[in-house]
Amino acid sequence: MASPIPDSNRNPLPPRGGNPSSLGCGTTPGSFANPSGIGGPFAFSSPDTPGMPQPSEKTAWDFMPPDWIRQADRWVAPAGFEPTTQLEFARLGIITDPMRRVAQREPHLRPEDVRDEVAAGRMVIPANTRHLRCGLDPMAIGRASLTKVNANMGASPVSSGTDEEVEKLRWAVRWQADTVMDLSTGGDLDATRSAIIQNSSVPIGTVPIYSMIIGRSIEDLDEAAVLETLEHQAQQGVDYFTIHAGVLRDHLPLVRDRVIGIVSRGGSLLAKWMLHHRRENLMYEMWDDICALMRRYDVTFSIGDGLRPGGLADATDAAQLAELQALGTLTERAWRNGCQVMVEGPGHVSFDQIEFNMKLQRRLCHGAPFYVLGPLVTDIFPGYDHITSCIGATAAAYHGASMLCYVTPKEHLGLPKRDDVKQGCVAYKIAAHAADVALGIPGTRDRDDELTKARAALNWEKHFELSFDPDTARAFHDEDLDVDTDFCAMCGHDWCSVRISKEIVEFVSGKDEAYAWDQPRVSAALTAEQREILERRGVLDPAELHRLARKTRSKMGAASGEKAACHSDVADPDEANLLQVRRLAVEDETERPRPIA
Repeated sequence: MASPIPDSNRNPLPPRGGNPSSLGCGTTPGSFANPSGIGGPFAFSSPDTPGMPQPSEKTAWDFMPPDWIRQADRWVAPAGFEPTTQLEFARLGIITDPMRRVAQREPHLRPEDVRDEVAAGRMVIPANTRHLRCGLDPMAIGRASLTKVNANMGASPVSSGTDEEVEKLRWAVRWQADTVMDLSTGGDLDATRSAIIQNSSVPIGTVPIYSMIIGRSIEDLDEAAVLETLEHQAQQGVDYFTIHAGVLRDHLPLVRDRVIGIVSRGGSLLAKWMLHHRRENLMYEMWDDICALMRRYDVTFSIGDGLRPGGLADATDAAQLAELQALGTLTERAWRNGCQVMVEGPGHVSFDQIEFNMKLQRRLCHGAPFYVLGPLVTDIFPGYDHITSCIGATAAAYHGASMLCYVTPKEHLGLPKRDDVKQGCVAYKIAAHAADVALGIPGTRDRDDELTKARAALNWEKHFELSFDPDTARAFHDEDLDVDTDFCAMCGHDWCSVRISKEIVEFVSGKDEAYAWDQPRVSAALTAEQREILERRGVLDPAELHRLARKTRSKMGAASGEKAACHSDVADPDEANLLQVRRLAVEDETERPRPIA
């Protein structure tokens, strides 16, 4: 009789990278990404599809300040030099407190790894020296580290204000945004920015040109206004600036035939300025002066992609690629000035073009961290663009992006509100985490494995505890069956494959003693947040929601150590459901408020 095990030589597995499980759990062969190579251009990377641009042979070490001297195997700064940026400290071989903190937060990295990646320009630590004094918890962005997520927010001329934006900041941090950008264009921009920084433990970024044109037209913008605004925001503690210096006069004819032109606010404003003054982009001309100012506070560059595509019809076009070449040149100049740099990217890009975009940036910008918006992989789903974009974001992170700028359901439609912020953060944490697991970053799959063990054991409480959003998981479960028993409402008792696998003696499934659980229980009453989740869904009627919000933690009458009457080993599924309904109906009647006479 032929062996049931397939001949692996007929379908050999591809070369494998690191194992994202620190304990090697399960039977999977592990990541199909490249083997990890921290200290080089392939720290955590995807295999190249044939024809992809190869990494640059250069790093930030190839773009040193002209007054530094190389002696033996190290660089020496001029006499009297005082480092101010994380890049400069790293170049001198110094491990700073922020570098140590990054290594604490990412155990797969040693402090020496962080220092060396920063020195090479492949990693940044956005940490304004002013913000470090008031509660900033340093983090890193780079392909050797975990993929990061940014949340955008900000008041507009028609919506929101300072208090609401601070609340959205707290909400974004709760949902694990790694950085936040204040993109306010209305209200008291200065007060909003100051309040956000003072209340934030995560790095804060801005697009300073928005403030530069408050009270003046874009045509009146001059060098003095640029430097004044940058200095003020740096003193407030902003950790990174988006500067659209790569949009050049020569690029403007390339956008004439675009379906949607220039969609970047900063890019469109500077294009208008150049056409009016018939001059080169003043941000490009002032680059060295801007570098000197940002170096004093260690503000990180996020070099803006002012010509990013605004629709699939314009993706990877001549204008976008010409600007990317300019961003590479600006990266080199910023490194010579001792500044940390990350580079911004598209945008709207069809799925098949994402890898090329990521790997072309890796080459042209010499491995500087890539920070991308999405990209959105289709244009016809307004209201669902957090989904269309997190699909592209997963691919972008797998192929080389270091930070993902979230998109909310309100993208293209309006200013995101509190729940939109949550939906955007959750979608992008999914994208970032999926990419990190695929890249084989050590330990990234550990929580997934623990949740799988809880699921196999039908341990509902542990299942919810390990989930990213326990309130939503619990609410969705209780919407159909609010008893934690050895099946759920999706399959019922007879069809529950997890329960059946657990019962098969030869299988290890569900038998981990650390997750053992066989005492069913009525789940706790819904919290206010869980009730709100179900109210928004609109599936249950108000009376049922009231019951779920007021029920007790009774165990259906089971004595300690005994199985409750609703457990499937005691009653058949239909009877189990009837028992819990009848019991809870009695409890509900007992607890229901009496009318006032």
